[in-house]
Amino acid sequence: MADPIRVLFVCTGNICRSPTAEAVLMQRVAAAGLADRIKVDSAGTHDFHVGDAPDPRAQETAARRGYDLSKLRGRQVIRRDFVEFDYVLAMDHANVRALTPLCPAEHARKLRLIMEFARGSTEREVPDPYYGASQDFDWVLDLLEAATDGLLEHLRAQLDSSR
Repeated sequence: MADPIRVLFVCTGNICRSPTAEAVLMQRVAAAGLADRIKVDSAGTHDFHVGDAPDPRAQETAARRGYDLSKLRGRQVIRRDFVEFDYVLAMDHANVRALTPLCPAEHARKLRLIMEFARGSTEREVPDPYYGASQDFDWVLDLLEAATDGLLEHLRAQLDSSR
């Protein structure tokens, strides 16, 4: 069997958006029976929350929809992530700008915005809900569910073409 496809979600602090995306995609991958073929992780561009659990508001919002973020812990993205992961998916343009200096030129194709995968959406970024209200966390989860659905479809096609 070929090596699994590895996906890294990246936001600023790795306590709201990227761990939510990680949990959503992990659940979808498991439900599709692809847990051995697709590996998922998340990280932050900054070291504000290394070792911290996701924001309680993100955890509560995710739990209401059946996602468990409780075991995830924040970490900061490192240069090696661009070598080890096949996709480095940023939440917004600020994250892309922060990641670009870390990204070796030969891996630049891996760095993309997660919302590129959200079919039919006009949104290009997942806004940071950290300073927002509870409905902002719901909106982020709506966006990430749409984006991860499109991403999973893309990854399935990639896996099918590699057979």
